[in-house]
Amino acid sequence: MYDQAEALRNLIRNNERLRTGRGTRILTVTSGKGGVGKSNFSLNFALALQKLGKTVLVFDADIGMANLDVLMGHNATYSIYHLLKQDKTIWDIIQLGPQGLHFVAGGSGMNELLQLSDAQLNKFIDQLDNLQGKYDYLLFDTGAGLSKEAASLIAAAHETIVVTTPEPTAITDAYALMKMVRSFGHEPTFRLVVNRAMDAREGQQTADKIAMAARKFMGIEVPLLGIIADDPNVSRAVRQQTPFTIAYPASDATKGIQSIARAYLDMPALREATSGGIKGFLHKMVRLMK
Repeated sequence: MYDQAEALRNLIRNNERLRTGRGTRILTVTSGKGGVGKSNFSLNFALALQKLGKTVLVFDADIGMANLDVLMGHNATYSIYHLLKQDKTIWDIIQLGPQGLHFVAGGSGMNELLQLSDAQLNKFIDQLDNLQGKYDYLLFDTGAGLSKEAASLIAAAHETIVVTTPEPTAITDAYALMKMVRSFGHEPTFRLVVNRAMDAREGQQTADKIAMAARKFMGIEVPLLGIIADDPNVSRAVRQQTPFTIAYPASDATKGIQSIARAYLDMPALREATSGGIKGFLHKMVRLMK
């Protein structure tokens, strides 16, 4: 039977012919608190990367508050849970969203990893390792704040985008999240996105505050990836359950996302994607969770 899993395999085989042979990069998107637009950023950033010719698979890893499928008006059939508990393959659980975006819906799957037997865990790792080289980016949309699962994802990934807004509480929480991850002995690579800025000046001032504190108290650089305007079209798109880059392609928020995607691709990689690949990332993530 020619089902979705087979269709995905054929589509990815075609994509592989267009790839340059570079390794698959693991990217996490996080925030210090909820309500800053993290998941909306993840979805539209992935679409912007795809528009620039990159292949992206988005994982909704926000345990308990998974909503990527809702943002795109998609009723997901399977999630990570079905891979762990119902004998589905990775190809079965990858869903197709708007403009053919590949995504894995959220749920309770990530926090079930600690309850798996060694055999089940190895099967899970082997299934995700099938993605190695099939995508340019695996993007994990983590939960807001610092759960053990989110910290493990951040520490194991090649880099992390921290989304904040100019609100004082969002700034404080974004800095606290980075500091707490590093206090566990991890040294992740952070990049910053300022969302819902009134103008470029406010966005830059927000980024400068976080960068200054990170430099002074943690001894690290947190480069600004970009600024997204406070745009009413974003909330309109959420109500329409359509990504704003699709619903309002000429909006200020869409221009901001597109600029961020281009800047991200132009930035030099600070951690190589070839070290251990997806399997190495997963082993490290699970080890940190325990």
